[in-house]
Amino acid sequence: MAETSNHLILGYTKIADLFINSKLTKMKDCNNTIEESKPIRLKIPGYQRPYKWSTKNACQLVDDIEEAFKSNKEIYRVGTLILHEEKIKNDSNQSGFVYNIVDGQQRTITFLLLLKCCFTLFETSGEYSEKDFNDNTFSKLVLTTNQDTIRNVTRNYRALMRRIDRYKDNKSEFKKFFEYICNNCQLIIVITDNLSEAFQFFDSQNARGKELYPHDLLKAYHLREMNNLESSEIEKTVKIWEDLDQKFLSVIFSDYLYRLKEWINDSKATKLNEQNLYLFKGISSADIFPYAQFYKGAYSYANDVNYSSLPFVTGIKNLCRFQLNTPIIAGKPFFEYTKHYFDILLDIQDNSKYEGYFINDNEIVATLESQKYKTGTGNKLTRLMLDVAILLYVDRFCPEKPEPSDLFLLDRFVELAFIWAYSMRAQYHNVGLVVAQNYILGISEKNNRNKKIVNSFNIYKEIVASETPNRLLAKLLGLLQSINVSGLANNAKPKKEDLKEENGKKSITKDHYLFFFKNLNFIEGAEW
Repeated sequence: MAETSNHLILGYTKIADLFINSKLTKMKDCNNTIEESKPIRLKIPGYQRPYKWSTKNACQLVDDIEEAFKSNKEIYRVGTLILHEEKIKNDSNQSGFVYNIVDGQQRTITFLLLLKCCFTLFETSGEYSEKDFNDNTFSKLVLTTNQDTIRNVTRNYRALMRRIDRYKDNKSEFKKFFEYICNNCQLIIVITDNLSEAFQFFDSQNARGKELYPHDLLKAYHLREMNNLESSEIEKTVKIWEDLDQKFLSVIFSDYLYRLKEWINDSKATKLNEQNLYLFKGISSADIFPYAQFYKGAYSYANDVNYSSLPFVTGIKNLCRFQLNTPIIAGKPFFEYTKHYFDILLDIQDNSKYEGYFINDNEIVATLESQKYKTGTGNKLTRLMLDVAILLYVDRFCPEKPEPSDLFLLDRFVELAFIWAYSMRAQYHNVGLVVAQNYILGISEKNNRNKKIVNSFNIYKEIVASETPNRLLAKLLGLLQSINVSGLANNAKPKKEDLKEENGKKSITKDHYLFFFKNLNFIEGAEW
């Protein structure tokens, strides 16, 4: 893979030239003379996400083209295609080139499906051959084993077939429309032989268009930091990322990891965007400051040990390569970091009895899993605060495969972290992000009933400031106070269905989270 760019090619191409004839219509090489005879063989690299366009997206593209066609627009620009030129050798050891699609994959596949539909439904007399089309581009790009891509390709193909079938009674009009697609629709093309530069174009393009998820921008940034690795290693690393649930991944970065980084530093978290993405860019290979060398050295040492025979021979446990309150190492370690915390958070949020290592059949979590505590902004924020606290505790004090003694201390921490988080829920009638962050940072004073708020302190700072689990638990026991029933918000008080009566005495059931406040002696003045 080239480390520096030898040339940058800019230009445009007609749809037919690129997707049927495998060439570019008009290009300008900014440094060298372009090889006009060089065929453009497109490839979707392994680091690309699956084909995600919906039938609505696909049909909207056709609607837009049809509107331009009926308006007699001489040229209709349909987007930008950013390509990374990669030199390869074929089976005969001869050099050639492929053009990896860095940006424009969704639109590319949709155009291929549209052309496939046109050839399938109608005989397109003229210079364009269905045989050439099939042999050139379609099968190489669209055929895949990814189930998301297969499903969306199938759906969109059927939708587009139905969409252009309206021309079946007007073949001459269809021929004009087809030729308009081929000759009047154009893609802006950017080609570079430097992957880092290709992703820089990708970032700038999307900054002006539809907003990307922050984790998409982080992916692009850290891919650029991997330009010293082999393509196969890059593809393998990014495939792990792409196999993760992307919606949950977005939530992990924006709601969990980003907020935790701010809260640890006693700062309010706003919204994860381009202005604060630096929190996840970390230390690059070019950083040679002493602190950077320390963290890079720690990561490298742990990596060397874990992938050696030492753990097997000596019986020692794997060394932890990441900590939430330390800088990230840019490049491949970032993708490993992401998978590491993705798995831990899934474990924490799965209360199955025999699944995972950390949270298993926990009574408190079982109550919080009931539907009444999973809906509404206040409930979701409170649960997030609890899960983030558990995530940070596990990160700091629990080995990869905890012993019973580790889990005993974790269970004690979960009890105290629950009291801390749900003390907020119990004292406020309405909980939003402002209320939650004030509570976390210890700047809450009184609730809407004019009662002083108790247990408002930064538990995340206490976790990272503690050297051992026992010291943390002792500190929390000293900070946490009991809540008096008079300080409860009206909507937090148990209802009739939350109470049971035995021997003339009322008691609260496990269905209400305040049962655990009572059980752990953190509520006063309760008749139940």
